[in-house]
Amino acid sequence: DIEMPLCAVLADMEQEGVGLDTVKLAELSAECDRRIKAMTDDLYALAGGELNLNSPKQLGVVLFEKLGLPVLKKTKTGPSTDEEVLSRLAPMHALPALVLEYRQLAKLKSTYLDALPKLMDPDGRVRCSFNQAGAETGRLSADHPNLQNIPVRTDIGREIRKAFVPSAKGHVLVSADYSQIELRILAHLAGDPRLIEAFQKGE
Repeated sequence: DIEMPLCAVLADMEQEGVGLDTVKLAELSAECDRRIKAMTDDLYALAGGELNLNSPKQLGVVLFEKLGLPVLKKTKTGPSTDEEVLSRLAPMHALPALVLEYRQLAKLKSTYLDALPKLMDPDGRVRCSFNQAGAETGRLSADHPNLQNIPVRTDIGREIRKAFVPSAKGHVLVSADYSQIELRILAHLAGDPRLIEAFQKGE
């Protein structure tokens, strides 16, 4: 009753695709380049010399040997420099916090700013696949490309989202979300009068 009728809607969405403002994406990519360059110079200064920022081993040497920061987690190849470790080290030194920022910016640039224009079809639209039964939580997911993972909390993430535009004149983009869907279903299935009343009163 719920999932089957949705199939046709999702099929339409997949065929329709979404328009992309490639000029905006190119501008953002150039801005990212500038920010990454400035960030890299700052990182080299904090590290006391140049290093391959994408090498966990080289970063580990700087963090744990040169700067003497505590090793919080180990992997088979040595001390871990993953996101969790860098987040915990960030209050102790400026370098880990800046590495996190650098990684996030570099990932956004490669995953979206540089990749999305290459995934466009000749009509200027990007088409992804929607999965109804992919996520364990029952949520809808998307891939090839995943358009649901663009961060909204960062300024650059918000700017990337602005590059998605209606694909035809007179069309609009609509954002829709269920509010407390699990509790609504619970109220319906359980027939609980107080829970039903709370929803009816908008509480």
